[in-house]
Amino acid sequence: MQAIRAHLIHSPERGRIERIDDALVSVSDTGEITDIAAGGSAPDTLDLRDQGVLLPGFVDLHIHAPQFPQLGTALDVPLEDWLFRYTFPLEARFADLAYARDVHDRLVRRLLANGTTTAVYFATIHGPASLNLAETCLRLGQRALVGRVAMDLAEGCPDYYRDRDATAAIEDTASFIDAVRALPGNTLVEPVITPRFIPACSDEALQGLGDLAARTGVAVQTHCSESDWEHAHVLERTGKTDTMALDDFGLLTRRSVLAHAGHITDADMDLIRERGAGIAHCPLSNAYFGNAVFPLRRALEKALHVGLGTDISGGPSAFLLDNARAAVTASRMLEDGVDPGTAGNLRGVAGARTDFRDAFFLATKGGAEVLDLPVGAFEPGLQMDAVLVQLDDDFGPPEDLLQKIIMRATPAEIRQTWVAGRRVS
Repeated sequence: MQAIRAHLIHSPERGRIERIDDALVSVSDTGEITDIAAGGSAPDTLDLRDQGVLLPGFVDLHIHAPQFPQLGTALDVPLEDWLFRYTFPLEARFADLAYARDVHDRLVRRLLANGTTTAVYFATIHGPASLNLAETCLRLGQRALVGRVAMDLAEGCPDYYRDRDATAAIEDTASFIDAVRALPGNTLVEPVITPRFIPACSDEALQGLGDLAARTGVAVQTHCSESDWEHAHVLERTGKTDTMALDDFGLLTRRSVLAHAGHITDADMDLIRERGAGIAHCPLSNAYFGNAVFPLRRALEKALHVGLGTDISGGPSAFLLDNARAAVTASRMLEDGVDPGTAGNLRGVAGARTDFRDAFFLATKGGAEVLDLPVGAFEPGLQMDAVLVQLDDDFGPPEDLLQKIIMRATPAEIRQTWVAGRRVS
């Protein structure tokens, strides 16, 4: 048992920000918060009151681990060109396990230093490299869901980088699930079934992966209606939206993470809510590849589960708070419109804006709710995943602190990171 004395800020539910000054947080040996009291001390108390404020750890719902080496590059081409000219060749390099180990170690360390305590990763088609990513998260202490990518459709994948066939895509995914579950001492890392997206997968593979999800209860992640190109491809191929097609394949479950979803319809939103699935909102990446602004406020008002994703490297930042503030900015642009040649009353979407409060919720408890994980807030029964933040220049009133953190904090101002009560950065 340990105790941490600190000033806390969290958002236990959308629209509610709670600040607890001088709190004593008791944490069990398994990382569970057992009690939160006002002030006081206990044996082995760690006092952080003069070192900043504790926030819940950040939850990043969408990361392509093998794309870390190209972060911030190749953002000037359409999505389909970006994949075939840059991304698939890079991901193919992860057949080299030594290369994969080096990238994974650098990435996980960077994300922990940035305050990302829970990460949802696409790996590659390579079993050994994908397992190494899971092992790296476990070794360095990051809570994670890691997926070996399934992609078998010849028309949608290069010859040098795809699964042999649908059977291989399904069987190799099943083997990966078993391997992650068998990692010694693993209490932090889960496997996640990962069809890349419908344009890269055959119907046989998609259905087999849906059946595998039903048998194993494993979470699912994929891209959904990310861009005009992807959205149109699925409509033409299946006669349905991405959301409807994924549901038919059994891939829309309570623990499905749908990345982007910028082109989903109201009917899609209703189905996503009915299934209990969630959306990884990636506003920075959407600005480059999405062709549209995701209607975040409408999704939240429909009570969908929504969190944030960096989408490394479709988005040029590995810092989740950059995406939190981008979510606010994108919502304002959606509301106000972007074409000055259009009359103001016709230019935007009324009532679309969100603010820093929503952004904070999405980065913490909102992401946790998508994954149905016991993190994201400071409450007994939840895991003690937290970040200590101290702004270098802060002279304003305490009530403005959270807004300043969300809208301008840098990675250097993330002073410490804890996962399951253990300091990991």
